[in-house]
Amino acid sequence: MAFLTFKEILELIDRVAERGISAVEIESAGLRLRVEGKRSEVLYSAPPQAVPGPSAPPVAQAEPFAPAGGPAASQPEVESEEGLHIINCPIVGTFYRSANPEAEPFASVGSRISKGSVLCIVEAMKLMNEIESDVEGTIVKVFPQNAQPVEYGEKLFAVRLS
Repeated sequence: MAFLTFKEILELIDRVAERGISAVEIESAGLRLRVEGKRSEVLYSAPPQAVPGPSAPPVAQAEPFAPAGGPAASQPEVESEEGLHIINCPIVGTFYRSANPEAEPFASVGSRISKGSVLCIVEAMKLMNEIESDVEGTIVKVFPQNAQPVEYGEKLFAVRLS
């Protein structure tokens, strides 16, 4: 089963807001998505400056999680990020590895890249932003999954410089 599309996530957020549901959590395809609606003041015990106002929109969070069998053994991790160049996300949006679902990914683990090569697309407010490499090297890790929401500064790729 594939994880939810960006459109489905937005629809889920709207439904949570419409129905006044406090939270919905879905786990699938190596991701956990939690959509939180309005919180009750009684149940929420954060410092006053962090309490969202009554008109705060629902919040969606996606994060990798370890399968029930233990630590994330299903994904091989890069032993150490030491000596690797990390390419971070310059904007908030949705990460796409290719220009369309049928196309090959711009860059995969083992791909040789040069400065200026398009590595992925981050969709933000219906604009497709090509993310280019700022270095030459070989991709050793792709951090987000395809169609996953990403945040500013989040790791996208680990590159071994050449």
